[in-house]
Amino acid sequence: MEQHHEHHEQGHQHHERGHQQHGHAHGVAGGPVSWGTAARATLHCLTGCAIGEVLGMIIGTALGWGNVQTMILAIVLAFFFGYALTLRGILAAGVDLRTAIRVALAADTLSIAVMELIDNGVIALWPGAMDAHLSDPLFWIVLAIALAAAFVITTPVNKWMIGRGKGHAVVHQYHH
Repeated sequence: MEQHHEHHEQGHQHHERGHQQHGHAHGVAGGPVSWGTAARATLHCLTGCAIGEVLGMIIGTALGWGNVQTMILAIVLAFFFGYALTLRGILAAGVDLRTAIRVALAADTLSIAVMELIDNGVIALWPGAMDAHLSDPLFWIVLAIALAAAFVITTPVNKWMIGRGKGHAVVHQYHH
C-alpha cells in the first residue's frame, strides 16, 4: 500500500511539473514566452484581420462607398473575423458561448486594435493607396506591406501580453 501511495505521489508530481512546464512555454503562468509562441498568436489575429480587411474593401468598393466608410467596414470585419477564429477554437474545446465570447474579447482586443491601427495607418499614409482599386497592383502591394508591418509591430505586444498571462495565454487555458 505504501509503495502504491509513493508511486501515485511521484506520478502526481511529474504531472504537475509537466503542466508547469507546458504553461510556462505558453506564458500562461507568466514569465518568459518564446517569439514563436508570440508569432503564432499574432499570425492567428493577422489571419482574421486580413480576411476582414479584404472583404470590407471588396464590399465597400462593390457598393461604391467612399474611403472612410469602406475603411470602417474593413475594420469592423477585421475585428469580427479575428474574434470568430478565436471563438471557433474555444467553442470546439466545449466552452459555453458566453464564456467563449468573454475569452475571445479578452484574448484578441488589444492585438487586433494594434494590428488595425498599424495596418490602416500604413494604407492611409501611403501615397495613392487609399484611391487604389482592387484591380490595381498598388492596392495589393500596400496591403501586403501594411499587414507585414502590423505583424512585426504586434508580435512584441502579444509576447508581452502572453508573458503576463493575458491575450492568447487565456485562450491556451481552454485548449488543454
